[in-house]
Order: sequence, then structure tokens, then C-alpha cells
Amino acid sequence: MRPLSKISPEWWDYTTLHKDLLDEAAHLKADDLSKLARPGFTVKFYDTREDFYLAEALEYITAWKQATPERPAGICGPIGPTEQLPLVARLVNELELNLKHAHFWGMDEWLIDGKEAAIDFPLSFAKADMDMCFNRIRPDLRMPMENIHFPKVDAREYSASYDKAKCLVMQGGQGEVKHWAFNDPPKRDGKWKDEPPPPSEYRKLGTRIVDLHPMTIIQNARTSGGGVVSNVPSQALSVGPVETWKSEKVSIWHYGCHDNPFGLRLTTLMISKKLPDSAVPMSLLADHPNVQFNFFREGIGSCDAEMH
Repeated sequence: MRPLSKISPEWWDYTTLHKDLLDEAAHLKADDLSKLARPGFTVKFYDTREDFYLAEALEYITAWKQATPERPAGICGPIGPTEQLPLVARLVNELELNLKHAHFWGMDEWLIDGKEAAIDFPLSFAKADMDMCFNRIRPDLRMPMENIHFPKVDAREYSASYDKAKCLVMQGGQGEVKHWAFNDPPKRDGKWKDEPPPPSEYRKLGTRIVDLHPMTIIQNARTSGGGVVSNVPSQALSVGPVETWKSEKVSIWHYGCHDNPFGLRLTTLMISKKLPDSAVPMSLLADHPNVQFNFFREGIGSCDAEMH
């Protein structure tokens, strides 16, 4: 039987993995990460903050430039990181890139009283995308609002949009619980009390309402809410593996502030060695045919113990 979580015994998470795997990840040096690349899994490094976020922004531009009337296409993007978003708007305006046939998918949104968060909710992800990016694009270049897709409680239209336009890149960050979007580990109950769901079961999940792991709630309070945990919703809407696997490429951006040095190493190792485990949702990308991890070198850090 796998151990109980050290974080919250009612949940699955990475602390329920075998200690040998956890120790192997912790002992990886920064330069070891590049050696974990394999066919279908690319590992890239950026030496400056500017280069890191510019490269992330350029993924939007590269995807949108490929959109045509016959083949509408676009990108799915995260809130966390967000620093790339104003750069995207500036690039579109400077390049005079017409986005008429381009699409954008927001990855996730908070759930409040059974409904997706309103656009005026301070922590709203849709609000962040509009304020930081789309409202800064010249109106004559901006994509039609019907081409901007945010997840809803009734997810049918959102999910179907991945079949009407091609998602060329699904971007993401990595949370401390090792998720992309809000694909959190499941609760430890019912048929999954003694073992987490097999990857094949988790992969069946589409856009949906999710219960958030306690670590995710605390992280979002820390990064976006000044530490006020009580203001962070306990549920959210999230794009699922179903839509993720319809995307040509999954590109994860590790600046070093959303997850920690250990987490960056663990998921890189698990994807490299093809060790998918639903207690570590990011590791399920081991089975996706085109995944890229992008690291800000300074943010990789060390797992060495150091008292402060």
C-alpha cells in the first residue's frame, strides 16, 4: 500500500511516490535536466528573464501566424506565468498581425457558488487575459470575441471548440502540486482509496469542475492573493487531458516561482523515464507525443538543505 500524503492524507500527491524516485529527483543537478530530453520530450534553457518571456510570447505569434480561413488555429495559454501576455500584445501590434482567423483558449477559471467567476472577480483568469493581453491589441487586429474561449460550467461548447480550430500549442506553468491548468491529483476515496487512478482513467477527463488540492489553494493565495487563503475558491474549471491530447504540442514554462527546485526535477524525470502517475498529474505528459519543458536557468535552484 502506498504511503499517506504528508501534505493532506485525504488526497493523492507526489509525497505518496516511492522514496527511491523522490530521492533520485532531488539529487539531479541543473545540468542533468538537459540530459533527460528524449524523442518527443524537449528540454530548453534560457539564461535571462527577457529571453525566457519573449520566447514564451513568441509561441503565441508563431501559432497565430499559421491560422488561415481554411485552417483556423491558435494557442491555449495559462495564467501563471502572466509576464508574457503584455509582450504578446506588443508583438501583435508592432508586427500588424491580423488575428481574424486565430483562436485563443484560456486554460482554467475559478468556480464561485456553482458558476464560473465573473469577469470582475479580482482573481479572474479571463480578466487577467483580457486586461494584460487582448484589450491591449489594436481593435483592427484583435481576434473576434467568438474566437476567445474560456471554460464554462457547461463545458460542451468550450470542449467542442478544440475540434473546430486546431490548438497548435497548449502552454502551461507547473503548480506546486505538479499540475497543468487545474488538473490536480484526485482525492483518496472510493475506488481510489488505496491506489490513485491509472493514467488511462485520468486521461479520459475533459474540461470539468475540479476540487482543488489544499496545496493549490495555498499556492494561489501566495502568488496572487497576498496570502489570504480564505479568499481563494476551493473549486475551479479546468481544461482536461482530453483537450490537451488534441493539442499538437504541450509547452510548459518553468520560471522557478510557481513550483520549487524539487518539483521541477521530479516531473522532468518522470516524463523522461515515462513514469506517468496520476498522483503527479504533470507526469501524465510522458504519454503525449510532443512535450517541451522550458527552464529559466537561474530559477532551477538546488535541492540542497540550507537554513535561513
